[in-house]
Amino acid sequence: MTNLQSTSHILMIRPVNFGFNEETAGSNAFQNRNAAKDDVNEKAQQEFDRMVNTLCSNGVDVTVIDDTHEPYTPDSIFPNNWISFHADGGIFLYPMQAENRRLERREDIIAKLEDSFAVKHIIDLSRFEVEDKFLEGTGSMVLDRENKLAYACLSPRTNREVLDLFCEQAGYKAISFDAIDEKGKAIYHTNVLMCIGSSFAVICLDSIPNPHEKVVVKESLISTKKEIIDISFDQMNQFAGNMLEVKNAEGENLIVMSKNAFNALEDRQKTTLGKYGKLIYSDINTIETNGGGSARCMMAEVHLPVGL
Repeated sequence: MTNLQSTSHILMIRPVNFGFNEETAGSNAFQNRNAAKDDVNEKAQQEFDRMVNTLCSNGVDVTVIDDTHEPYTPDSIFPNNWISFHADGGIFLYPMQAENRRLERREDIIAKLEDSFAVKHIIDLSRFEVEDKFLEGTGSMVLDRENKLAYACLSPRTNREVLDLFCEQAGYKAISFDAIDEKGKAIYHTNVLMCIGSSFAVICLDSIPNPHEKVVVKESLISTKKEIIDISFDQMNQFAGNMLEVKNAEGENLIVMSKNAFNALEDRQKTTLGKYGKLIYSDINTIETNGGGSARCMMAEVHLPVGL
């Protein structure tokens, strides 16, 4: 079994009740309470559909599943937080901090994927919710799948004990650290400050205040032959760290991000990234400002083996 960093198979959830989630706002500084609220779900649906069309037109296999009106799940558009799919046929389910986000876990979504992919086992970590210990999937962790490394900034949503258990069960090594924004607030998810591709890493190194931890992260990236593209706090705040490398049907690398993230990058950074894949982007401003997440958060990569 080969662990590839990226895949051409993506799961995305089309929202029906998208909006500003009060239950997550306390720990997510990227949510904008003053964002425009008029027709927010309709605008989010339009942005979602455009992003799906962009991915599909570039040769990505996207499985779209509609959210349900009940129960109320305003953040269902970000499925990568509650589930992850792995090349050995394994699925992990994760403990979520916000109670209304726990309702996003749906067995029928897994059943739908089983029509096309082989599921060998499911490891459910959601039991940690009763202990107020959380690990929100590939939001909390940025996975180097090829080298079996899990980068994670510890926060109210990323608990070290659950992180260590994931690593034990999945055969990963944890590289944990503290990360803060320019105001000194803990960054809620690792995937807003860093992205790992097959041969590159985008990261806001300024967000790691501990010099030793910063060195450990940099040395790990260098030792795994990732070219480091350092972004600023301002770029991180425009979701320039929230990218995802995917493949198209021909096996070519694509680097997916939002329009805001693309516009925040300097030309030299775009040139460097362009060595490793085609840069594609979509305007998802309503989703970003209300949801506090961006393009990477909307895509759950399906690394499961194809077929039965």
